[in-house]
Amino acid sequence: MTNTVLKWLLLVLLTGYTAWVTVWANREARRHECTGITVNVLGSENPNILERTRSGIETELARYPEQITGIPVHNVNTEKIERYLSSLSNFESVHCMINSENHLLVEARPLEPVMRVFNGGKSYYINREGKKIDAKAEFFTDVPVVCGNFTSSFTPKDVLPLVKYIDSDPKLANLTGMIVALDSRNLILVPRIKGHVVNFGDTTRMKEKSHNLFLFYRKVMPHKGWLEYDTVSVKFRDQIVATRRDKKKLQHSEDYMDDFDMEEHTLPDISDQPQKNEN
Repeated sequence: MTNTVLKWLLLVLLTGYTAWVTVWANREARRHECTGITVNVLGSENPNILERTRSGIETELARYPEQITGIPVHNVNTEKIERYLSSLSNFESVHCMINSENHLLVEARPLEPVMRVFNGGKSYYINREGKKIDAKAEFFTDVPVVCGNFTSSFTPKDVLPLVKYIDSDPKLANLTGMIVALDSRNLILVPRIKGHVVNFGDTTRMKEKSHNLFLFYRKVMPHKGWLEYDTVSVKFRDQIVATRRDKKKLQHSEDYMDDFDMEEHTLPDISDQPQKNEN
């Protein structure tokens, strides 16, 4: 009997203590203000992505329609802030909470762009899986630019193998300023060197095409000069095809597309193997 009374007494005391702690914690929460915002970026080792994501989140929170700092922490609706940030296409995941320092803690895992697309007046990024990411100024990322009029049958994702290959080939990466996607069989590299463009064809045999292009640069350009041709095509197997320059000066913009006639002139004997017809 005595043990039972003691157990019930202990239970009452624990219940009372729990209630008191809860009331005290609520009072403390009401008394303390949110004093700052801390942003942690997860899942990336790229310093540019880390900095851009952090500053982008801070910019977005500055636009948040409700006050965050300087108000009692219990008035900071972390779930609502989390939904606000999650509505942006720039993140794989976002989690918000109040930390022990009375800061709003934002933990975000960004989607990393690998390519910026300009398509019919619209601009956006895509990541390695082809997921579209809004091109917001505060999340600007310096990645390869691809211009084209894409359709449901020819999408920016179809250009990703070329973008990835260029990223893996230092010489080609240093050469390429932009990609113009005419269609899946005519991907045009616009070099940083003014004077010509390179028709890379499709996304097959990319190592061979890169080899042939730099072979052309080594064996032909020193003799012909950089202004002799307006287009160099490496789309054909074991062939390099060059188009002599039109009288109209080639412009490095989308306007250049009508200024060249593909495969006007074939340069023999500069490949290491016999020439063959197009695949």
